[in-house]
Amino acid sequence: MDFLLLFKSLVMGVVEGITEFLPISSTGHLILTGHLLGFLDKEKRDVFEIFIQLGAMLAVVWEYRARLIGAVSQAGQPGPGRQLLINLMVAAIPALLLGKLMGEQIKAALFNPLTVAISFIVGGVIILWAEKRQHTVSVATLEDLSPRDALKVGLAQCLALIPGTSRSGATIIGGMFFGLSRQAATEFSFLLGIPVLGSASLYSLFKHWHSLDQNDLLVFGIGFVASFIFALIAVRALLRFLVSHTFVAFAWYRIGFGLLVLLTAYTGWVQWTD
Repeated sequence: MDFLLLFKSLVMGVVEGITEFLPISSTGHLILTGHLLGFLDKEKRDVFEIFIQLGAMLAVVWEYRARLIGAVSQAGQPGPGRQLLINLMVAAIPALLLGKLMGEQIKAALFNPLTVAISFIVGGVIILWAEKRQHTVSVATLEDLSPRDALKVGLAQCLALIPGTSRSGATIIGGMFFGLSRQAATEFSFLLGIPVLGSASLYSLFKHWHSLDQNDLLVFGIGFVASFIFALIAVRALLRFLVSHTFVAFAWYRIGFGLLVLLTAYTGWVQWTD
């Protein structure tokens, strides 16, 4: 048993869990961490990252299990439960469609250190701007969200196809721009990750199933569990943090990380493309 490999799996799971639902882009962090650790080959690492993404998604399912069970049980009748499911479906469609039609082309054209770095830095600047502008709230809670509002957030989510943008960052800041309160935008972003991350992960697993063998079970399982636990911690911590703070700290973090991407790419310290 390779205990060093298991430790690396644990670290990668922790990184995914912490970064997936924060507006800082999990992809960039996984690339940097995977390179520093020398973690698996490209094909195997891609499948591993799908597994740990599923772990993070399931953490949100667990955190919002009561609301989700209530929504599903009320799906047959008009009310907030059915409305939530409709809103999630409406918001998920644009990114899933665009990802299916153009995801590979976008990744091939834009997955380079310059794009990733610019996305981090521009995203940070946009967050600073969003927090400084006067924020008029027209959607205070998820119950106030209409399908039209949900569609706008779903269109903003499409920006996350650009490497380094951050799905949660695009949906949260996009939601705030379209009139959602900080809390409503964050919670809707969390819940929207269930259909989007779930569908994308299951589709990718189906495509790459041939890459798996029995020897991967423990390595993948440790990463999955670590991602689940730390995503749950991150989701709860972010909701508590937003009670009395803004996203400004995440903006400066993104700008700093973008500069780090440029530095590591320029010096050749990190191979950002395989």
